[in-house]
Amino acid sequence: MNETFKRITISFYRYVIIDQPHQLRDELYAEWAALNVFGRTYLAQEGINAQMSVPEHHWDEFMLRLQARKYFENMPIKRAVEDDGKSFYKLKVKVRNKIVADGLDDGTFDVTNVGRHLTAREFNEALADPNTIVVDMRNHYESEIGHFENAICPDVDTFKEELPAVEDMLKGKEDKKLLLYCTGGIRCEKASAYFKHKGFKDVNQLHGGIIDYARQIEAEGLENKFKGKNFVFDERLGESISGEIISECHQCGAPCDTHTNCANDDCHLLFIQCEACATKMDGCCTDECKTIANLPMEEQRALRKGKLKTDAHSVYKSRLRPNLKNLRNQKV
Repeated sequence: MNETFKRITISFYRYVIIDQPHQLRDELYAEWAALNVFGRTYLAQEGINAQMSVPEHHWDEFMLRLQARKYFENMPIKRAVEDDGKSFYKLKVKVRNKIVADGLDDGTFDVTNVGRHLTAREFNEALADPNTIVVDMRNHYESEIGHFENAICPDVDTFKEELPAVEDMLKGKEDKKLLLYCTGGIRCEKASAYFKHKGFKDVNQLHGGIIDYARQIEAEGLENKFKGKNFVFDERLGESISGEIISECHQCGAPCDTHTNCANDDCHLLFIQCEACATKMDGCCTDECKTIANLPMEEQRALRKGKLKTDAHSVYKSRLRPNLKNLRNQKV
């Protein structure tokens, strides 16, 4: 928070066969730590998925080293739309089974047979086609604060849940033009191949996702068909694309698109909270959490000690967002 130099927030991904992901993980961590890079990166045998904060004065060296590796040559880099340089505060590089949790058995279909990649201009033109169905391939808490006009926004909490849910919703519409989009494009790479495997004839995806769409419409003076804010998985939790607020505070209903995590460390529910409610509720989602959050830290730790996350002192165990407004009104 006290740094005087600028940072650049970026994201990138690539599906590429990595022979020794654990060894590469160690090499990348040492290399990036030396450059004071922060962020969160997932490696797997199928590729890399990274969101990072790079010191501006180390940018050229970071890119030179990244693209010098055979796996990451000519890597497309997406820069944040809004960037205060405070997106990440530590460096994490982890090896996982997949770079995106999709729940799919990749051996059952051709994951390389992806949909057609559309530029922002082509995507806008396709949106005007009455034979088009546009699907938001993100989670509901992402689409709640921003989405494309007339998009189907499934009420799901994970990408793994969304794939079968969308398939069910679109049964009988396999001949329609299908447009997919997500934050940076990585979820659509797998989703487009999945839907082609399921018999959809005309599958298309927004190249570079919402992040690159915002860059293209500004650079080319195109009409912006995205309304609201783009949710991001870092400390910023969002970046405005159209300047419009299309969502509301989960506690009072006032126009708001600011996500926060409940200040009760044993809850951390992700929800939308306006400044007035944040002040009134001390940054908490409910009165129960406010009571716990205001206890001395020793007492909070004692409440948590020995408890599993499933037994945590949170008011809503499911990851799906509760109706906090109704919940509070019922107790008045």
